[in-house]
Amino acid sequence: MAETNVGEGRRVAIVGAGPTGFYASDQLLGMGFSVDLYDRLPTPFGLVRFGVAPDHPKIKSVTRMYEKTARKDGFRFFGGVAVGEDITCAELRERYHAVLYATGTSSDNRLGIPGEDRPGSYAATRFVAWYNGHPDHHDDAFDLSATRAVVVGNGNVAIDIARMLVLDPDELAPTDTADHALQALAASQVEEVILLGRRGPAQAAFTNPELRELGELSRAAPVVEPGELELDEASRAWLETEAEPTNRRNYELLKEYAERPLGHATHRITLRFLRSPLELLGEGEDGHVTGMRIVHNRIEAGADGSLRAVPTDREEVIPCGLVIRSIGYRGVPFGDLPFDERRGLIRNVGGRVSEDDGTVHPGQYVAGWIKRGPSGVIGTNKKCASESTALIAADAEAGTLPEPTLEPSFEWVRERAPHAIDWEGWLAIDEHEKRLGEESGRPRVKLVTADDLRAASRGALTR
Repeated sequence: MAETNVGEGRRVAIVGAGPTGFYASDQLLGMGFSVDLYDRLPTPFGLVRFGVAPDHPKIKSVTRMYEKTARKDGFRFFGGVAVGEDITCAELRERYHAVLYATGTSSDNRLGIPGEDRPGSYAATRFVAWYNGHPDHHDDAFDLSATRAVVVGNGNVAIDIARMLVLDPDELAPTDTADHALQALAASQVEEVILLGRRGPAQAAFTNPELRELGELSRAAPVVEPGELELDEASRAWLETEAEPTNRRNYELLKEYAERPLGHATHRITLRFLRSPLELLGEGEDGHVTGMRIVHNRIEAGADGSLRAVPTDREEVIPCGLVIRSIGYRGVPFGDLPFDERRGLIRNVGGRVSEDDGTVHPGQYVAGWIKRGPSGVIGTNKKCASESTALIAADAEAGTLPEPTLEPSFEWVRERAPHAIDWEGWLAIDEHEKRLGEESGRPRVKLVTADDLRAASRGALTR
């Protein structure tokens, strides 16, 4: 987007300092707007810090681009400020020409089956946040004493979790996995992880690098029974004519794994397709998970040509002692903004916050997963942010942005959120974590409590 001055003299608040928040900040700064970026946590980068698997440092290097944005004139960061609690949405509207919500989707979809809440059954959101050192989950506990785990889902988050459960401790040691998780995973008894997919191998939603990585682990091997790869006529035709190259390459990788011997692997990740959970089994109503009752599915073509998985009359039980569901993220209601409960998103029309009847809230916008749902990779949010910031620019040019009546001063933020930190505070945390990491040959040792993070920030807001 070419740089213009359409935003000169105007200030935008962005809520959520993840990838979408930083992409939007950079775009708005380039159009002449000033930007205040708020986050509930003392640390920036959202999904990159708390969602990307610790053994994927190259993906985390995208933060270098965000750091460049933070050094630009007109940018301010307010970490440790919970919009909706410390500061209300209404108070932001009083102080900014526009407010862009990029809060992501922090909750998870449920299986909706009997036994889902048994001990030993967990949400992917919690598990991922735990091993990544999220302050809200540092003291969570996971029972890793079972030898077999089932991860429900066929996306990248599911495959990350499966890999984390079987990585050799020597593979995890040089990463920024939270210390508490390093210790627990090193003591884990899990030897096999079953990745359970509702649809067939042609429709699996893994990216190629994630699936390929399963064949490169030091002590674990991917296992695919040849029978799992038999395609129905509709799936075969779809794979040959309509599917993305990613799907076709995934299928080829799965065929390679089906032919590969186990070798000396002591651990395995077994991929099973066309199966859906029906019930988590255990002793009594509240007993620990001992197994999963599942139904076999078949692929059926709808009237519109779309393919869907439908249950058959064939069932089986998979003995297991650990279940993690990874079947999609969803947003949660935020402040006084209109919310679509069915989709788990802030209601919007193309990025403008709106009521169910399409009535737009002037100066209120959304971007990222809370706008469109949890889809794509980190870079996908750049285009999504660009679409929303273009709306802000268009409304500024049309003169339809509300005029704020108050100033968003440092003093106001400090009064409402005494523990808030600015970008300099984050840099102090970053320096501290990296210094701790140098001592143990790791990129960083994450601070995982809000108190430790605030202490390392050297005193909240500096201006």
